[in-house]
Amino acid sequence: MASIQKSRPYAPVLDRLKQAGLRPTRQRIALAKLLCDAGDCHFTAEQLHAKAAAAGVRVSLATIYNTLHQFTHAGLLREIVVSPGSSYFDTNISDHHHFFFEGRGELSDIAGDDVVIASLPQPPSGTTVDRVDVVIRVKNI
Repeated sequence: MASIQKSRPYAPVLDRLKQAGLRPTRQRIALAKLLCDAGDCHFTAEQLHAKAAAAGVRVSLATIYNTLHQFTHAGLLREIVVSPGSSYFDTNISDHHHFFFEGRGELSDIAGDDVVIASLPQPPSGTTVDRVDVVIRVKNI
C-alpha cells in the first residue's frame, strides 16, 4: 500500500525565504506565512503586529519592522511611503502604482499600464532608475 505523503504547510514559505537569501528563522517563517496567506494586500507594520498577535505569534514591533525591511530588501515586499514616517508594505511586487485614500488611510492598486509617464529626468551620474512609484492621493468630496 502506498504511503500517504503529508503536505508541509510551511514548505512554500521556506522556499521563498531561501530563494531570497534569507535564513528561515522562526519569526521570519511565521510572518512570511501570515503574509502569504493574506494574498495581495497593503498593510502597516502595526497592522501586521496586530495580525501576528491575533494568530498567537509572539513578536515585538521592532522585530516586525526589521523583518519587513529585510523582506523588502530581498524583493519579497514593496514599501510604499505615503508621508514622512508613514509606510505601507505591499505583498504585490509586480509593476503597479497606487491610489492613497487619505481619509481612510488605505491603498488601492493601479495597473502599471494605467499610468503613462512621458519622460523622466536624467538620473545622477553613476546611477540608473530602478523603479518609478506613483502614489495618487485622493479624498472624498
